[in-house]
Amino acid sequence: KVTERVPSFLMTNLNLRIVSTLLFSAISNSSSFAISPRRLAQQLSLRATLATAATTALKMATTRIANTDADPHKFLEEVLGKEPLAWVKERNVDCIAKYGNPTQTEDYKRILSILDSKDKIPSIAQIGNSTNGNGMYYNFWQDDKHVQGIWRKTTLESYQTKSPEWQTVLDLDALPPPTTDTASTWVWHGSSLLDEGPDGSWDRALISLSPGGSDADTTREMDLSTEEFIDPADGGFAMPTAAKTSIQYRSRNEVLVGTDFDGDGSTMTDSGYARVIKSWKRGTPLSEATTVFEAEQSDIAGAQYAYHDRNGICHEFQMRSVTFYTAKFWYRSLTLEQIATTTADQENTPFEPIPIPDDAEISTFDSDAMITLRSDWKPPGCEKEFAAGALLAAPMADVMANDWTNVQCLFEPTSTKSLQSTTTTKDYVILSVLEDVRTMLVVWKHGENVGDWSLMPSPEDAVATGESLHFSNVNRDSAQDNRVFLWRDGYLVPDTMEIVPDVGQLGTSHMVKAKPAMFDSEGLCVEQYFCASKDGTKIPYFVMRRKDMPFDGTNPTLLDAYGGFEISMLPGYSGSVGAAWLEQGGVKVEANIRGGGEYGPTWHQAALKANRYKCYEDMEAVAQDLIHRKITSPGKLACIGGSNGGLMVGNLITRPIASKLFGAAVCQVPLLDMKVYSHLLAGASWMAEYGDPDTDDWKFLRRHSPYHLLRHDNLGLPEEEEQDGSTTTSSSSEVKNPDWVCPKVLFTTSTRDDRVHPGHARKMVRSLLEEAQPLGKAPEVHYWENTEGGHGGAADNKQRAHMWALTYSMLKQTLGLDNESQK
Repeated sequence: KVTERVPSFLMTNLNLRIVSTLLFSAISNSSSFAISPRRLAQQLSLRATLATAATTALKMATTRIANTDADPHKFLEEVLGKEPLAWVKERNVDCIAKYGNPTQTEDYKRILSILDSKDKIPSIAQIGNSTNGNGMYYNFWQDDKHVQGIWRKTTLESYQTKSPEWQTVLDLDALPPPTTDTASTWVWHGSSLLDEGPDGSWDRALISLSPGGSDADTTREMDLSTEEFIDPADGGFAMPTAAKTSIQYRSRNEVLVGTDFDGDGSTMTDSGYARVIKSWKRGTPLSEATTVFEAEQSDIAGAQYAYHDRNGICHEFQMRSVTFYTAKFWYRSLTLEQIATTTADQENTPFEPIPIPDDAEISTFDSDAMITLRSDWKPPGCEKEFAAGALLAAPMADVMANDWTNVQCLFEPTSTKSLQSTTTTKDYVILSVLEDVRTMLVVWKHGENVGDWSLMPSPEDAVATGESLHFSNVNRDSAQDNRVFLWRDGYLVPDTMEIVPDVGQLGTSHMVKAKPAMFDSEGLCVEQYFCASKDGTKIPYFVMRRKDMPFDGTNPTLLDAYGGFEISMLPGYSGSVGAAWLEQGGVKVEANIRGGGEYGPTWHQAALKANRYKCYEDMEAVAQDLIHRKITSPGKLACIGGSNGGLMVGNLITRPIASKLFGAAVCQVPLLDMKVYSHLLAGASWMAEYGDPDTDDWKFLRRHSPYHLLRHDNLGLPEEEEQDGSTTTSSSSEVKNPDWVCPKVLFTTSTRDDRVHPGHARKMVRSLLEEAQPLGKAPEVHYWENTEGGHGGAADNKQRAHMWALTYSMLKQTLGLDNESQK
């Protein structure tokens, strides 16, 4: 979470160390393992939109593939190859033949109606105000009539009525379709606004649209006054070729842009993200843009960004994201005149390095720096050492002078408390704190002087068990005023939206919108349990069930978790889970395993790299506890996870203990081959989380690489080994787990996923079908690959409904949940 005042582009597409949570985040609009798009935005306020063109990335991946032929399934890594796509088509046909056409089920109809429901609460934010800009409230919306979606606006007064009068700003369905590979639809990737400070007119926006839902997107500049795209011939900024480009305003006539400028990858990092940042002036070709910053080739990415803060303060940073969790920052302070009249390449004020730990985060509030620690740190000259997870505030000038005499701790973690997210307004900072995965609030007010902070009263017992609350700014410029929207929901509690007129009186709010129930929760309950993992660590988890559920081990139960990148699994309302699973008697469990952020950085770091197995042991402990409590039994228990959670599921179905605890599994857009993951698409950027397979890290990575656990430990197939710098292939491997049998499993992914390579899932499935199934080791293995959707697995609501209806059909048929409603 970038905690304080940040520019609009940072709210959408940068700070890679925190963007990691989105690079590996739960799938967009998923209704099981995923954090909802609204919640994710509120927790992180970021979106990953970086690096090289998707097609370039796929070609690079294909080039690498050709270098090794020892893996008989490696040809499936050629994403758009004729033979791999023919294999995908055959698998899709087999999957539908087994589980039926999802679009003919009641689940599909219910889920689609929920996704398309006009009763959903539209999330809005004001652009400008009554003096500058139009002051309207904007929202992006999808439903059955607007499949790809519309960007629209209304007044706050109209919004608060039952039937707001919306004005369409941009209709994605009316645009000519993309022509990129298999993409046929546009997916909204957001807008980045021109912020010119206190007297800005808020009349320009950079609009990002993705072909087919990939991370790669196009960018065009829109005039918000005329609501028309500005033609490049008239000086409009445009990046028409789909790429993972970083672009944001520095001033009205200048943007800072990072992309594959020469088309040969030379301006990109090894991870495939922008390494070179250039100053691009309005009315000039991109080829004339001037380089202002370069990161190292081995870095994750480079960035330069400037923005307006409160009271006319302007900040400009440069950043080398060295790994996902370490970075180097440089800083310079600018005046309003400097940023408006002098371009980045002409500005003479030098950048100076910021003397903070490499794994700390920094942002600003007025003239103060806000620093979030990821490891214990004792600043120079301080008597106190601050713990990992602490939030510090100090005058930015003092920080640059390495003077910490005026540092103030706004939050200090404990063994049960962690800082989950931060929301800022004109004068206040709201800290959302988790205590055993239950939200509490801390509010600070910034005084008139630099470094002046006062702790304010805040509500006690903010939420009940299984419920949550979140904040969003009323205005896209968080410094405009002290209003916030307060969102409440829970596993069984539909969303409500309130407006708080003044954060100084946080307990005073007015209801704005309330979403009706999307499923019948009568007779359902939520409970929180704790169990001990193998090493004794206490692991919390939530259970959603019927109050009259028999504790006899017969209940179909779906266990969901993520366990990575410091992402927290928090309570939230999912109409799809309720309608397709809970309402029909299923039990849903969400586990807060290590690797996540529920207890701060140390909880995450406990399952990094060589300790990755800890989060899998946590899942085994939760599963065993559910069985011990007789909530379920192995034949009635399924696990589900996507992306990093897909890696988790891959481990659970191949580990000797875990594979006996589950009768079914759903593995979505997963990483599975940890020997090659860093060479596929954005994989190199995740080595700080998992390790580098091309070094001695492979010794521990091998222990939690599902593809290798399957083929070599469980099936005894030959394995490549490195000795004295050369690679050899053994004639056979010892079968380490002779009793292993794979649970019944469904894999889902997307051809258009340019974040996690679809080759991971393809290869795993082919191995299970052709190498494990003939031995009786994999009784049921099925696969579904959507040709669109990106890392979200689906590009629109119909595709999302299809994916989830298919998933629930598999789970119901496999676990024996009553299917009368499906017939």
